[in-house]
Amino acid sequence: MTHDLFIRPMHDSDADFFTEAERAQGWHTAQEKCLMRLRDQAESRAVALVAESDGEPAGYIHVYPDGQEGPFAGRGWPEIVDLAVLERFRGRGAGTMLMDAAEAVAARYADTVYLGVGLHSGYGAAQRMYIRRGYVPDGSGVWYGNQTCPPYAPCRNDDDLVLYLFKRLGE
Repeated sequence: MTHDLFIRPMHDSDADFFTEAERAQGWHTAQEKCLMRLRDQAESRAVALVAESDGEPAGYIHVYPDGQEGPFAGRGWPEIVDLAVLERFRGRGAGTMLMDAAEAVAARYADTVYLGVGLHSGYGAAQRMYIRRGYVPDGSGVWYGNQTCPPYAPCRNDDDLVLYLFKRLGE
């Protein structure tokens, strides 16, 4: 079965749609996150993209041209943030299309892009995809709450526990 799949800018109405859809599938989400990304886009601090499948929003991704989180903060490297594809749309290529579009946006700003990926099993598909796409760990270890997590320190395996990866674009 083929699906009409394309990438478009995120619209204000997407915040309500994704908040409701993510909560319906049991994800811990807050509408404020989407609204913040939309504000960042309106203020030219980010590019917010949506994958649409058969006329319905299927997933989203954000690119911050000058990432301010993690080990590469302030280096002028774009950061990819919050790749999400709703479960009922997975396996249709939306995640790949979103990453292709995000990397194309990032390439307008620098030759390297980075991202932080969660470490719990809910991020397993994303972890595998990033490695297949050529992302490698930066070597700084795991981060929690935008700080490195020292060896043997207790931490919580939630969405704030991440490993940063980077990729040289065009390789």
